[in-house]
Amino acid sequence: MRAISGLWRWRHNPLRRATDLAEAWVALAALLLILVVTPVAGVLVGGVAQDALQDSVRNQRASRHLVTATVNRKLDRSPLDADPETSTGRELRTRVLAHWTAPDGTAQHGSVMASLKDPRSGDRFTIWTDAQGHLVARPLDSATATTHAVLAGFGAALLGTGLIETARRLIVWRMVRRRYARWDQAWDRAGPDWGRTGTGS
Repeated sequence: MRAISGLWRWRHNPLRRATDLAEAWVALAALLLILVVTPVAGVLVGGVAQDALQDSVRNQRASRHLVTATVNRKLDRSPLDADPETSTGRELRTRVLAHWTAPDGTAQHGSVMASLKDPRSGDRFTIWTDAQGHLVARPLDSATATTHAVLAGFGAALLGTGLIETARRLIVWRMVRRRYARWDQAWDRAGPDWGRTGTGS
């Protein structure tokens, strides 16, 4: 709005300089770019991110399997394990030695984090593995992928806005520097006679 009011103010003003009008036009162009280009960029980036993330969701669902593991014994706590006194019930996990059968039928065993409060030998819990039975992270779900895509779109729009505003400020800064340089040249042309009496002025 400031750019539009600036253009209107300088339209027929006798004190208007060419640089004043140019600054107002630069501001208006930046405003239009921010209002038109950055939302489009955000939508495009968000759409590309959504497609890529949903492909990743499908691939992870196809390659990761939920299997049931059986506790052999509880292992000593590691310094990297969550503190049971500061963890919520959802985050509480205990390191155990367990065994499980991989989707390809091979027997596997190893140290895993179990979502059991007080694991005992024979307790069962679920873990995510690949086709060979190696532990993997839980697959990305569709809602989380969509959230990441939306955030990527917002980030692209904000980045575009920042770049446009930076370009506007740089252009105006250069215009002001040029104006100051012209003022310096005008003062130099006035020379040492500026303000003296009897110099023909």
